[in-house]
Amino acid sequence: MRVSRMAAVATAAVMALSVAACGGGDDAGSGGGGSGDGVIGKAAAGKLIIGVKSDQPGLGLQTGTTYEGFDIEIGKIVAKGLGLDPAKVEWKTTVSANREPFIEQGQVDLVIATYTINDDRKKKVAFAGPYYVAGQDLLVTTDSTITGPAALDGKKVCSVAGSTPAKRIKEEYPKVALQEFDSYSKCVTALGGGQVDAVTTDDIILAGYAAQAEYAGKFKVVGEPFSEEPYGIGLKKTDTAGCTKINEILKAAVDDGTYKAAWDATLGKGGTPAPTFDASKMSNCPA
Repeated sequence: MRVSRMAAVATAAVMALSVAACGGGDDAGSGGGGSGDGVIGKAAAGKLIIGVKSDQPGLGLQTGTTYEGFDIEIGKIVAKGLGLDPAKVEWKTTVSANREPFIEQGQVDLVIATYTINDDRKKKVAFAGPYYVAGQDLLVTTDSTITGPAALDGKKVCSVAGSTPAKRIKEEYPKVALQEFDSYSKCVTALGGGQVDAVTTDDIILAGYAAQAEYAGKFKVVGEPFSEEPYGIGLKKTDTAGCTKINEILKAAVDDGTYKAAWDATLGKGGTPAPTFDASKMSNCPA
């Protein structure tokens, strides 16, 4: 994807931050307190478990025991804002299908994993943010004739089970042969091997794969996004205090330049400018 295209996506997307962010309730069923199972209490106790992706270059990528990417940096910002040394964060790999169960079961305290805010998910978990807004797009081979979603009839398209992009393909493009895996890296491998015609997910994720050295010159992002995907920070549905606090942390990070620094150190390395983040448009968590 060209830098100018990604810059446009980033700038335009974050201007759409008026998305409903958090579910109601409180972390202990007593008016939104920050103790017990809430992230404020967890951080105060000295430990926070954050679910992240492990196979998304520039966003959440694991090498050995180390995780890196924009989502990881956002997690560090949140941890520090909660009063916890980011070095004490425990990172846990999540895939699209287990993000809500991990939160509900207490296996993680937060999920920061290219996690699109939508109404179905808000029935199960709360969301702080969004901290970024992407758009669903297509990754294809450089010699592909696919020019957008309208050209997908009869094509084999890969996405991740339980993801918003997979759901959209099923509901809006019924003539597509959808192949589902548990990670986008498997989809990209299938594309390289000719098993599928395209991979679909958010443009920023696809751009990360296309930019990897091992795929140089092999893939391209079509550049015709057909959705808006607001990325939120997932937490327990009852943790209103934690949700509100995280929104405050995100707004402060925009104001003091920490958000931009996180972008520049990850997704911005290729020259893509940080989004123009209007934090005043971020929705508040309900009481």
